[in-house]
Amino acid sequence: MIAKTEADFNGLKEIGKIIATIRDEMVQRSIPGITTKELDDIAGELLKKAGAVSAPKGEYDFPGYTCISVNDEVAHGIPGQRVIQEGDLVNIDVSASKNGYFADTGISFVAGEGNEVLTKLCDVAKKAFEAGLKKAKPGAKKSRIGKAVFETARQNGFTVIKNLTGHGVGRKIHEAPAHICNYYDPWDNEILKEGMVIAFEPFISTFEEEVYQKEDGWTYATEKSYVAQMEHTMILTKNGPIIVTL
Repeated sequence: MIAKTEADFNGLKEIGKIIATIRDEMVQRSIPGITTKELDDIAGELLKKAGAVSAPKGEYDFPGYTCISVNDEVAHGIPGQRVIQEGDLVNIDVSASKNGYFADTGISFVAGEGNEVLTKLCDVAKKAFEAGLKKAKPGAKKSRIGKAVFETARQNGFTVIKNLTGHGVGRKIHEAPAHICNYYDPWDNEILKEGMVIAFEPFISTFEEEVYQKEDGWTYATEKSYVAQMEHTMILTKNGPIIVTL
């Protein structure tokens, strides 16, 4: 989507604020002993109260209001009876729509007391996001974002997941640009445009660079790595990105 009008900006900011509030509430409630289904039910009630519609459920018939991934699960984890344990690496991903505008956000964190490696992994995901954010400017090549993410991961002893990417968002949950890679691809020479709305989401990995899909048909996971993500929806402007999901 290219945001052009005041209505576009206000609509994106409204749904962005809604899902950011839900994301933060779910993180606060992710204490050892709670199930991922209980967390998802909290999101469902908050979405209903805000007059918003879950994007994964509404657009793809996903079996949950949100995606909750734990440990080896990287993305699209299905909420269920899994109990959050002390030290688990948890990812909460919330996307929704209201009045025809969509936004998407996610964050990885360690539940309770975690080990230093997982805590560092989450910190580096944040650093990689901030590094890529500096390259998200109209007129710049989209590939510069991925280059900044990959370099940040490498500098901190990690790597990136290459077959999960960010994407365009706004009037749909997934739209052009189809991919915002987390590594440098010389063929990815698309130029970022004024008003472009994107969901930028670095996936920082301890070792592996690809995920596989589990037999449930939804969940993406790794064989032997941990992965942390940070995702925000933003509108690109000449004065810098407007992040609507802070």
